[in-house]
Amino acid sequence: MSGTSLDGLDLVFVRFKLDKYWRYDIIHSKTYKYQKKWNDLLQKISQKKIDSIKKIDKEYTKLLSKYIKNFINEFSIIDVDFISSHGHTAIHNPAKSKTYQIGNLPILAKYINLKVVCDFRVQDIKFGGQGAPLVPVGEDYLFSEYDTFINLGGFANITKRFKNNIIAYDICPINIVFNYLSRLIRLEFDNKGYIASTGNLNKDLYYCLEQLDYYKLNPPKSLSIEWVNDEIYPILERFLSIPTQDLMNTFSNHFASQISKNIENQEKIMITGGGAYNDYLIENIKSLTKSNIYIPDPKIIEYKEAMIFSFLGVLKILGINNCYSSVTGAKIDHCSGKIYNP
Repeated sequence: MSGTSLDGLDLVFVRFKLDKYWRYDIIHSKTYKYQKKWNDLLQKISQKKIDSIKKIDKEYTKLLSKYIKNFINEFSIIDVDFISSHGHTAIHNPAKSKTYQIGNLPILAKYINLKVVCDFRVQDIKFGGQGAPLVPVGEDYLFSEYDTFINLGGFANITKRFKNNIIAYDICPINIVFNYLSRLIRLEFDNKGYIASTGNLNKDLYYCLEQLDYYKLNPPKSLSIEWVNDEIYPILERFLSIPTQDLMNTFSNHFASQISKNIENQEKIMITGGGAYNDYLIENIKSLTKSNIYIPDPKIIEYKEAMIFSFLGVLKILGINNCYSSVTGAKIDHCSGKIYNP
């Protein structure tokens, strides 16, 4: 899978086993960094017209097949049941019943000569859901010992058990904004949040961010790059005259504020995603909540989402529901995804 923070393409080779509970074993994992051409293209893909996106989709599907074959060869993998592909989100606007993940074309199965399970979001949109988040189903099956899960990727999303049900939604942007600010000072990212920690909080910017309408909505709800373009960047443009470290500091405090508001009564919380390495952000979150926050080993931090999308493929193959209506707002729980044979 590939996320909005554009860290690269995450591939995992996973074995699942069902005895009393589902168990997983991540056997091999690797992130392939995108070449600059693809990084630039994917950064702006949501602004392109549908014909251009379809053309990019064909090229991206070829690129995916190349990385998948490289991964299989690099780790000498022999026994593969199928490939489960999230792809990369080009369009996500559930309010207009639109979602489009590139890298999910039927031709992918032929390129790699393996069965492919993919395109998990489309059916949920058709059933009136947000098409996201989908990871909570995997968290429910594979990490049942935790009350709450927070993934700090391009966006912060949360899953929590609530009145014998599971709810999940996007809280706020994270790395998609941090990486944008880092590029202003010619860095790829702010390592461990160090630059943010040296800045000062700008109260005017902080106030503007805290007032965003999205935060007042009840779940189910989800965010997208389109929302960041429409809501975050126009605010940011008004404050670009202040030092970048102050922008980073203010956004870090804002993100921590929004996250803490959504976990204040939870007990055992697992935090994953690239943002789990942002020490300054994690310290800010911990200072605002009394919950017990657990950060797992690097393999789970970096590959939990990719691993769970492989599990959603397992559920699809077995005909077991992999989308919960309590999470996405769809009319019913359902088994989503498409299966393509070579």
